[in-house]
Amino acid sequence: MLGELLDRSPRRIGPYRILARLGAGGMGEVYLGADTRPRRAHTGPQLVAVKTVRAELVGDPALRDRFRRETETARAVDSRFTARLLAADADAAEPWLATEYVAGPTLERAVRAAGPLPVETVHRLGLGLVRALRGIHHARVQHPDLKPANILLGAEGPKVIDFGIARDFGAGTMTATGVMVGSPGYMSPEHVRGGRHVVAASDIFCLASVLCYAASGTPPFEEGPLAAACCWSAALWTEALRRSVRPTGNRCGTRRRPTRAACRPGATVVCTFRATAAPL
Repeated sequence: MLGELLDRSPRRIGPYRILARLGAGGMGEVYLGADTRPRRAHTGPQLVAVKTVRAELVGDPALRDRFRRETETARAVDSRFTARLLAADADAAEPWLATEYVAGPTLERAVRAAGPLPVETVHRLGLGLVRALRGIHHARVQHPDLKPANILLGAEGPKVIDFGIARDFGAGTMTATGVMVGSPGYMSPEHVRGGRHVVAASDIFCLASVLCYAASGTPPFEEGPLAAACCWSAALWTEALRRSVRPTGNRCGTRRRPTRAACRPGATVVCTFRATAAPL
């Protein structure tokens, strides 16, 4: 959803002319930009999503390092189901990175506006997200914050975004200040345990939570304090998931001990089950 630029909004970032606001978070803002560099004849300017760090936070070395890691992680991932990194400058006065612009709503916004997705649409969504995770894991990266707000629904399929808290395989889920990363309503039980308990299969748990939301229109676990969410993370999936997306849910490890990471398949294994989904 496009928003008007504010008086304080930049009009240019790197080679990009800023056109509108796309969103904002606690640490930065995202803008719609147009590449002003010369292009081939009869082609318009390339549209991009430009993420920046808030001006008051650029002096924080830890945040700048995190932004640099996000850039390196996004560059390492190669999948048509993730937003492709186009350019970045983590050492600029105000660090920025630019990814391909996906003209579509987040899964969260789409479900809020239109309600649960049709069953076959959920199957196709699941297959696209599994392929995104396969590319992410192939780069030996975990995306511990897979949630509806981090999934864009574009014309070519879903795109996973936001590698701000992505981790290399074997890294923990706590920040330097001891704050747990991830979204409690979608994170796996091992996210809560922290440290090296989080593995690639933890993303599969998050994936199943996302599909439950897409199929039912509500988050899979109770909202509220982290402690309450953790208790619900130990439960089996809701009836909505079992009835609506049983084939996909089963492949994500919801049929047999989903609270144990070792019982969940990897993204590559899940991706091999295509019988109930149309080709992408």
